[in-house]
Amino acid sequence: MYGATAVAAVPLLGGCGEDGPVVRIDDSYPVGRFGAVSTAEEVTLGLDLTGKTAMVTGCNSGLGLETMRVLALRGAHVIGTGRTLEKATKACSGVPGSTTPVVLELSSLQSVVDCAETVAELGLPIDILVCNAGINTFGELELINGIEKIFAVNYLGHFVLVNRLMPLLKRAQAARIVNVGSRSGYVQAPAVGIDFDNLRGEGVFDSQEAYGRSKLANALFSLELAARLEGSNVTSNVIHPGLVKTNIARTAPLVIRKGFDLFGGLIAKTPQEGAATQVYVATNPALEGVSGAYFEDCNAVTVSGDNHIFDKPMAERLWATGEEMAQGYLA
Repeated sequence: MYGATAVAAVPLLGGCGEDGPVVRIDDSYPVGRFGAVSTAEEVTLGLDLTGKTAMVTGCNSGLGLETMRVLALRGAHVIGTGRTLEKATKACSGVPGSTTPVVLELSSLQSVVDCAETVAELGLPIDILVCNAGINTFGELELINGIEKIFAVNYLGHFVLVNRLMPLLKRAQAARIVNVGSRSGYVQAPAVGIDFDNLRGEGVFDSQEAYGRSKLANALFSLELAARLEGSNVTSNVIHPGLVKTNIARTAPLVIRKGFDLFGGLIAKTPQEGAATQVYVATNPALEGVSGAYFEDCNAVTVSGDNHIFDKPMAERLWATGEEMAQGYLA
């Protein structure tokens, strides 16, 4: 399901069972020749990003590291964030090209504000912002300042960051925001979508539903952001990278981690393949002006069936909820 190839001749990408969501290429957007097995290097072959500034959150491993590496390889100056300066510096120093390490701990909204201020001091417009960092947890309910941890990190931290960085994005000639979501947003999220009455641990906690909720929130944030940016020089899209062999399952029970280590290579993408979609959406000339779309395997797709990926009223309510939760930290 996660490794289905997206090609123009075969519009059906995959499904989730007879009654589940069906994913198809959306040909109302430009359809490219890349798919599930394309790599980030392949989708940027021939591109020159010299003079552009990109920012990638979670640059120290997995998809973030590969995204930073390829953007720098193509000539962009990349601001890479890590949870500590040590982690960000190590990642940036290991990548050929122009990079700047910055601290970003998404679980702390003060750290998000500090990160945005540090980036602003560089005096550079941001042409590309890839909101890549995220967590999954297989444990019990954790709260951060009264908010469920996965939601706080995966959604709220980036919500504040993007809003804080908006002046720098609008200073660019044409800026692109890429939000890294997941198919979990329509496969694992609660049936009601965003269960607004359970964001602070009020109800039953299910770690997989919590992850799905956070990834649905990423998609809805991107959708509402695109609507608010209509007519501007900034676009916003959300992507699903695929099932990728990274360390995001490091908190999983031992049996799951061992199984993924042993068999993940048979069912999962490599980081090089997983980073392709976000790098493609961030850089491909054919996608100039494209905003509000959802991408899988390097193509915009539609998702039929019972899901909330394109639920505009829910996206509007989520934005208002984000403003309430982040009160005092938004510019």
